[in-house]
Amino acid sequence: MGRLISVLAAVLTCAAIALSADLFRVAGLSLYTEQVLAGLLAIATPLVFLHVSAAGERGRAGAVPWYDLAAAIAGCAASAYLAIRYASLSELTSKQPWDGLLAAGVLLVLFLEGLRRTSGSALFYTTLAFIALAMFGGTLPGEFAARSIPLPRLAYYLVWDSSAILGIAIKIIATVVVVYVFFGQVLLKAGGSTFFTDIAMALMGKYRGGPAKIAIVGSSLFGSISGNIVSNVMTVGTVTIPLMKRAGFRPHLAAAIEACASTGGQITPPVMGIAAFIMAEFLQVPFYEVALAAVIPALLFYVALFIQVDLEAAKSKILPMPREEIPRLGRVLREGWYFLLPLAALVYSLFGLNYEPEMAGLVATAIVLALGVLIPFRGRRIGFRDLAVMLRDAGIAVLDLFMLGAAAGIMIGALNYSGVGFTLTLVLILLAGGSLVALLVLSAVANIILGLGLPTVGVYIVLATLVAPALVKMGIAPMAAHMFIMYYGCLSMISPPVAIAAFVAANLAGADPNRTGWVAMAFGWTLFVIPFLFVFSGTLLLKGDPLSIAVDLSLAVAGVWFISAAMMGYAARPLGFAARVCHGVTGLCLFMPANAFGAERWINAAGVALAVAMFVREKAVRRRAVAAGG
Repeated sequence: MGRLISVLAAVLTCAAIALSADLFRVAGLSLYTEQVLAGLLAIATPLVFLHVSAAGERGRAGAVPWYDLAAAIAGCAASAYLAIRYASLSELTSKQPWDGLLAAGVLLVLFLEGLRRTSGSALFYTTLAFIALAMFGGTLPGEFAARSIPLPRLAYYLVWDSSAILGIAIKIIATVVVVYVFFGQVLLKAGGSTFFTDIAMALMGKYRGGPAKIAIVGSSLFGSISGNIVSNVMTVGTVTIPLMKRAGFRPHLAAAIEACASTGGQITPPVMGIAAFIMAEFLQVPFYEVALAAVIPALLFYVALFIQVDLEAAKSKILPMPREEIPRLGRVLREGWYFLLPLAALVYSLFGLNYEPEMAGLVATAIVLALGVLIPFRGRRIGFRDLAVMLRDAGIAVLDLFMLGAAAGIMIGALNYSGVGFTLTLVLILLAGGSLVALLVLSAVANIILGLGLPTVGVYIVLATLVAPALVKMGIAPMAAHMFIMYYGCLSMISPPVAIAAFVAANLAGADPNRTGWVAMAFGWTLFVIPFLFVFSGTLLLKGDPLSIAVDLSLAVAGVWFISAAMMGYAARPLGFAARVCHGVTGLCLFMPANAFGAERWINAAGVALAVAMFVREKAVRRRAVAAGG
C-alpha cells in the first residue's frame, strides 16, 4: 500500500505541474480547466483515505480498513465521473439528473470527511455551518432573510458549478501552490536552505545576539520563497534554535523569535503564502501588484523584529558567535552562489516579465532542479531517486490543501448561491453602526476567533467573502481591505491557543508552547498595528507619490524603533516606566502616517520633536556619567 500511495502522490504532483505549464492544451487535449481539476481530485481524494486514518494519523504502517478502501474507490470513481461528464452535466443544476446528483452526494460527503481527517473538527463544523446557512437562509429575520436552498439542489451546485468546489481556491492550489511546494522541496534537497542559513550566519554571526539575527535573516530569505510557515520553522529552526540557546537566549525566546521570523515569510514577497495568490484572484489583479503592496509592511515587520532581538541581546548581554564558528561569506558564496539564480529568476519573472505566478515558479523550479543535478553542493547532487522522493513528498504535502480548497469552495458556493453572503455583510455594517473603525475592530476580532480553528488561508477565504465587501462599501480600497484580512489571518500562527508555528518551534527548543506563543505575539506586534495604518494610508502599500512614501517609510522605521524600545524596556540602557511611556508615545507619533485617522503632519512633527528631545537628554546623561566616572 505504501508503494501505491507514493505513486499516486507523485502522479498528483506531476499532473498539477502539467496543468500549471498548460501541457494538456499543448498536447492537443480540448479540456475545460474544471475537468482537469476534477481529475486531480480523483487522485487526491483516494490518497487522503489511504494515507490518513479516521483518527487523523498519517502514514499508517498497517493494513488499510475496508471502509477506507471503499471511500478511496468511491472518491476516485465519483471524481472521474465529474471530470468525464462535466461539460454536459454542469449546466443542469435546475434539473439535477440522478447520476449527477449521486456523484455530487458522494463527493460532498467524502470531501467533508477528508477535511475532518486532514484539518480537524473546527474547519469541518465551520463548513457544515455554511451549508446549514444556505439551506435555512430563508428563516433569517426580516431584511436579513436570504434564499433557502434544498439540500439536493445545493449539493449538485456545490460539486458541478465552476463557482464552488471547482472554483478559485482549488484552482489556485492546483496550478500555483503545488508548483511552489515542489519548488521548496527541490530547493531543500539541493541544499538551498543550508546555503541561505550560512549566508545569514556569515552576515549576522559577528553581531550581538547573532544567532537570533541569523534566524531572522535565514527565515526571511527561505520563507519569502517557500511561503510555508511550518516548513520554514522546521528547516531553519533546527539550525538556529540550538544556536540561540547556546548563545544565551532562553528556550522560549529562541522558539518565539524563530516562529515570528518564519511567520513573516507568509507576508514577504516574492512568493508570500497561499492567501496572497487567492487574493490576487479575488481582486482580479496581477499577483505582482499584491507582492508590491506587501513590501513596506513586510519590511516594517522584520525591522521591528530585528530591533527587538538586538535590544534583547543588549539587555541580556548576549555576545556575538565565536569567530571560529562563523563561516566566511566568500566561502559560502563560492560554494552556493548559484542558489541566488532561481531567486533572481523568480523575482525577474514576476516583476520584470509580468509572468503568472505559476509560470514564474516553474521557471525557478527548472533552474534549481538543473543546478541541483549538474552542480554538487558539498559533494551531493540531485539524482533520479531524489526526484521521485521530491514528487512524492510534494504530493503528500498538498493533500491537506486540496481538502482545504474543496472546503473553501463549499463555503463560497453556499454563500453566493443562497445570497447569505450579502446578508452577513449587511449585518456586519449594521453591527458597526456605520463606523469604519468599529467595522475594522469587528473584522480583526472575527479573524482572531476564526484563527483559533482554521488555517490562515481558510480564515482569509471566509472573511474575504464576508467582510471584505463590507470594508469596501465603507470606502476602503479593495487592496487595503484584503491585505488587512490576510495580515490578521496570519496571527493565528503565533497566537495561543493554536499558534502552530510557535508550538512547532517550542517543540524544537524544549520550551513551554503557550509561553512561547505569548512571547511570539509580543515580538510580532506590528502584525496587530500595521493593518490599521495601511487601511487609512495608501503610502504604506506603495500608493502615492514617491516623496510621501519615502517620508512615511522613514518615519515608520523610526517609530518602530521607539515602540520596540518601549516594549523591551531597553534602549541604550534599561528604561524606567516613564521612559518607556515616552518612547511609546514618540513611536506612535512617528509611526502614524499623515492621513491616517484624519491625522496631519503635526503629529509626526510632535514625534520628531520628542525624539530629538530624548536624544539630547540621553547625550546629556551620558556626558554627566562620563564626567562622574572621570
